[in-house]
Amino acid sequence: MNFSTGKKLFLSHFLAIILVSGSIGSYFYQNAIDNLLGSLQARLKYSAALLSTAVDPSELDQIVSPADKSRESYKKGVAHLRELVASNPDVAFIYVMRRHGAEIHFVLDSDPDTPAEPGEVYAVPVRALLEGFSKAGSDRELFKDKWGTFMSGFAPLSGGGGRYVIGIDMRADEVANKLAALRTTGILSLVFSLFLAFLFSHFLSRSMVKRINALHRRCLEVDTSAGTKSVREGDELDQLAVTFGDMLDRLQRSQTELERRVEQRTNELSLANQQLQAEMKQREKIAQLLEETARTDFLTKLINRRAMHRLLHNEMARVERTGGVFSLVLVDIDHFKDINDQFGHGIGDDVLIALSRAFENSVREQDTVSRWGGEEFLMLLPNTAQADAVEQAERLRQMLDSDAMQIERYRHRVTASFGVCEFAAGDDLEFLLKQADVALYQAKALGRNQVRAAAQTGAPGESPGEAGVTNTHLEQ
Repeated sequence: MNFSTGKKLFLSHFLAIILVSGSIGSYFYQNAIDNLLGSLQARLKYSAALLSTAVDPSELDQIVSPADKSRESYKKGVAHLRELVASNPDVAFIYVMRRHGAEIHFVLDSDPDTPAEPGEVYAVPVRALLEGFSKAGSDRELFKDKWGTFMSGFAPLSGGGGRYVIGIDMRADEVANKLAALRTTGILSLVFSLFLAFLFSHFLSRSMVKRINALHRRCLEVDTSAGTKSVREGDELDQLAVTFGDMLDRLQRSQTELERRVEQRTNELSLANQQLQAEMKQREKIAQLLEETARTDFLTKLINRRAMHRLLHNEMARVERTGGVFSLVLVDIDHFKDINDQFGHGIGDDVLIALSRAFENSVREQDTVSRWGGEEFLMLLPNTAQADAVEQAERLRQMLDSDAMQIERYRHRVTASFGVCEFAAGDDLEFLLKQADVALYQAKALGRNQVRAAAQTGAPGESPGEAGVTNTHLEQ
């Protein structure tokens, strides 16, 4: 079936517009869906983070079983959650959970009909819920449990030490209503696009046919000696195809020559580019090596004193800005000079390396161990009070004292002395390090192989010697 040029142009324009607009519309529709879900997730995440400061975790430890529902803290907590639910029509439920080992238990639930009992285990493995004990987050899809289908947001309770999480549920029908409204808008946009495509195709095809006919008439006026031939079969475009045949042949010959030159030049540029990339990679390796050398101790592979100074300044600024606490543990290997003098510096290096690996493998993931100088190590324990830091240091001391650490070329027991101090708001770094140093000095003066903690009565400007240390000597 032969179609005129006008019909062909109309159909081609119509289909092209439908294809382009459909692709764009599908993209924006999907993007709108993603944005809607992203907006809901962000709102849930933000709301959960905001509510994480609205519940006091100190009153929740005593709520562990259904028998505790009679406690005033439980009644007060549930009433508070229900007031929060009533203030936001998009929220279905608000609840508080506690992590106990690998299990997650309910503590408070705002559901007025079938609330979860205190101590009830929540067995649905929701990834966002597990992450919510350490940071704010939200579901990426709808989840179903015995209370219904919801999209939820979670955040750790402020001051809960990572043991409590607050969750908010948005009902699935709320999400479905928003998606349905978006789909209705998409369908109306599609119908309107079809109407516009018809109008544009009609006017564009008429305009193109006029220009083709005008060009065809001009081509017929060209002298036949120029190589133009007349074709009786086909439509107007077939006539134009013959007219431009010779010109295309000349263009193709020119293009072939141009491609040859471009290929030659491309090969030259490719070779130059390969050389440049090789040089850039070499420079990147050198820069990485220099950066690693600047912050890492060559022998132990721990971060060095300079890098630890930077971490301490950052941690102090964080605590001053957001609150919290951190502690330092200063470690000195007992009688290390005797090891070097009797067995040589090579054996001494083996001892330093073995202790470095033992400390790295024994501290918590958030803790940082550095080589402070000589036989001294400095440990940064974020979010750790002094009493907990003393327990950590005692655990490390006992590990060394129990012969748990084996050194291939040095079969003798290695012990160490530990000085512990806690950062207090207003302290400067010099004062904090002096506190740790005085505590370490006391540990060594009292016989070594023990943990001593600085007294928490000092203040910036007061010498560590005046502040003193707490008697935290722990005998094996």
